[in-house]
Amino acid sequence: MTGGGYARGMVRTHQTTWKTYADYLALPEGVKAELIDGELLMSPQPKGRHVRVASFLGAQLLVRFGSSAHATSDGAGGWWILDEPEVHLKTDVRVVVPDIAGWRRERMPEPPSDSHKFLVVPDWICEILAPGTWNRDALVKMPRHLEAGVQWAWVVDPVAQRVDVFHADGREWVVAGAFEGAVKAAIPPFEAVELDLAPWWSTPA
Repeated sequence: MTGGGYARGMVRTHQTTWKTYADYLALPEGVKAELIDGELLMSPQPKGRHVRVASFLGAQLLVRFGSSAHATSDGAGGWWILDEPEVHLKTDVRVVVPDIAGWRRERMPEPPSDSHKFLVVPDWICEILAPGTWNRDALVKMPRHLEAGVQWAWVVDPVAQRVDVFHADGREWVVAGAFEGAVKAAIPPFEAVELDLAPWWSTPA
């Protein structure tokens, strides 16, 4: 099974004015938005289950993969794992803010220190679905991630308690796995260490 719909499908909405990066920067503080090909896409305030998944998922990956450039007693290391970075898939034109993103350290030795712009395309992104954002995450952003060179994507559904994993294969996303419920799983590209999904869903271990 392939994720062809993710690779090719797009949502086009009517807009009267092409928005620029200056419009993006002019948004009030605290407003989460993304800029994709002249359109500003606003995000609702995340619900508690969304925050919980993002927090536990990100924390597990940070400890096991993002805390060191090399393997440690806690995990394999070798990554930067960052929450809600401002990623420029195309500088100042396609500006996305994935819930979590990861970079292999050989591709990005250090995150930017004096800029909020991440110009190196992530190796992995994670989008946690929320009501009203499915079309944007799956049909608008996924094709742009693919075009920019992102290699791995997770789409996490807190309601269904499910993680769908996609890998870039040429011009389409290919389903690389699906993990559901309170399981322990080795999920690519982080298969070096099993992750415990139970705390993500508020399910007793």
